Amino acid sequence: MGTTAAHRPGLLLSPAAAVALALLSLSTLRLAVVVGARVVQPYGGGGGGGPCALAVTPLGYPCEEHQVTTADGYILSLQRIPRGRGGGGASSSRAGQPVLLQHGVLVDGMSWLLASPEESLPFILADRGFDVWIANNRGTRWSRRHVSLDPSSRLYWNWSWDDLVANDLPAMVDFVNTQTGQKPHYVGHSMGTLVALAAFSEGRVVDQLKSAALLTPVAYLAHITTPIGILLAKAFVGEALSDLLGVAEFDPLAPPVTNLIRAFCRRPGMNCYDLLGSITGKNYCLNSSAVDVFLKYEPQPTSTKTMVHFAQTVRDGVLTKYDYVLPERNIASYGQTEPPVYQMSGIPAGFPLFLSYGGRDSLADPFDVRLLLQDLRGHDRDKLTVQYLDQFAHLDFIIGVCAKDYVYKDMIAFLNRFN
Repeated sequence: MGTTAAHRPGLLLSPAAAVALALLSLSTLRLAVVVGARVVQPYGGGGGGGPCALAVTPLGYPCEEHQVTTADGYILSLQRIPRGRGGGGASSSRAGQPVLLQHGVLVDGMSWLLASPEESLPFILADRGFDVWIANNRGTRWSRRHVSLDPSSRLYWNWSWDDLVANDLPAMVDFVNTQTGQKPHYVGHSMGTLVALAAFSEGRVVDQLKSAALLTPVAYLAHITTPIGILLAKAFVGEALSDLLGVAEFDPLAPPVTNLIRAFCRRPGMNCYDLLGSITGKNYCLNSSAVDVFLKYEPQPTSTKTMVHFAQTVRDGVLTKYDYVLPERNIASYGQTEPPVYQMSGIPAGFPLFLSYGGRDSLADPFDVRLLLQDLRGHDRDKLTVQYLDQFAHLDFIIGVCAKDYVYKDMIAFLNRFN
């Protein structure tokens, strides 16, 4: 794998900017006591100002805004790019094969749209005849509504990523299935892979999907290699019950985040001149212009409970449902004193999977990915495709200028096998 002209070794950003960009990745690493919620205007989904108007239609692509309500009342936003520019390989009367894109934590669907049409996965798919659907998780800018709860209330934020497994993902898959009359493919990055794997392990949505492509697949987090990530994850678990659960919304733009990072940067051995690389791994071909766009639109809030759940996964080395710590709370929720484990070996062996991971990824560490592959050793050989890119790190897979050549080409070939 050669170095491209767009590669920026050590991409130097200010500490504050690097912190914000690092939050695009799987954020098992964040710790902050959020002292106030940002002001966010409610988004109705049908008018101007949404992702379609901001990032899609100005580039000449058709785009539709949709909404779906989960079983527990959260109103989620989805964007649909039914075909490419000038038709994009599909007839104007009928869209092509649907594919649902799911982002990671602390970002929203805009994270797929940061680069040029020639480099952003949704546009590449649309131009190749796919009917592209972009998901936005609860609590993010475009999915910040509920049938009865206000996002300023603590009850609105009383969820972890278990609820994305049980409610958000099934609602969105069912919606796309109903709207198109076809089973979609699924593409996830970072937390988007974790939610999918957990759902598949319980038999959820596998009968409603044709396949799943998982970029930087996350099921284990015990071997993250970033020193700052390990410190922050330990701090989150150690202080969560006494200090953090009183704050329901985790807002990564709150000043305590950058203050905390600065404190860690003063510790020996911390490289804050390349904070992004220190957290995600040394990315191979990041697009610096996409970094600028990212800082305009991201990061996004999530629930504090979700952040604690990630830290528990780092600590325990196994993927389980949220641990309430107190045995009586776990018994009330699960009927047992310990949270149930998501068994990766329970993923149906005949369900088509494409896994792509990088040798420099400090979050979806290669050793942890190989643990997942060990769990999948009984998978049908013709239904499991694994791609390993030794020079890639966490963010290369979604905003790397060379992802189209090294990742998306093979991924699309995989999807086409099961159309």
